[in-house]
Amino acid sequence: MEITLTHGLLLVVTGFLAGIINTLAGGGSNLTLPALMVMGMPAEVANATNRVGVTVQSITAMLGFHKHGKLDTQDKGPILLPTILGGFIGAGLAAYAPSTLIKPLLLGTMLLMALIILVRPAIIAPELGTPVNRVKDTPSSWFWLTLAGVYGGFVQAGVGFVLLAALAGSLRYDLVRANALKVFCTLFFTLSSLLVFIKEDLILWLPGLILAAGTMVGAHLAVKLAIKVSPKVLKWFLFLMTLCGSVAAMLSD
Repeated sequence: MEITLTHGLLLVVTGFLAGIINTLAGGGSNLTLPALMVMGMPAEVANATNRVGVTVQSITAMLGFHKHGKLDTQDKGPILLPTILGGFIGAGLAAYAPSTLIKPLLLGTMLLMALIILVRPAIIAPELGTPVNRVKDTPSSWFWLTLAGVYGGFVQAGVGFVLLAALAGSLRYDLVRANALKVFCTLFFTLSSLLVFIKEDLILWLPGLILAAGTMVGAHLAVKLAIKVSPKVLKWFLFLMTLCGSVAAMLSD
């Protein structure tokens, strides 16, 4: 595929914005997927190529949160296992299932998250100091984490909201630590889905790497913002992103 200067700038800018959005909330792929498809990629190729940027931004954000002491890894194994398993299942579905399923899944996820934040904000944004639940003591977390992995492997766009529902809602991490664990989980299940897409030869590497450069810068900036802003600001940013995700899903072809 020929990459023009306009295409390159589009990928860098949308990647930068997506890196910020995905690190602080979710739904950044609502920007990057259309950008990739504008270049003429089929939906399934854009969906696979997008994972290159998601992988790089997740590494950047994870290292940033770890540097600031916000990445809680004491329960990382039990949290990762169901998300990675779900990622493999979701990627397999994405490789063979009709792409027409993506829009209703995305829209349903966005609307449900917006409703939760409005009606029961404590579910998704626990107060600082709330005791954290361990996975082994919270059976429901296995369901939510596996669901997040399947959804992320299949759609990717909006998976951050599903992960936050599991990490903040079920396991009761505050929003900063939930976001840190979210990018940690996203990295590993995205890697698992990336392997499936590589095997199926669905990735266009040059646009994927250009996109990744933008997401890396955005994720680096977003970690600094997450450490400094108040939980209330993070909660309303999350709500705003769910509304944007809902509009994007409704307007998409």
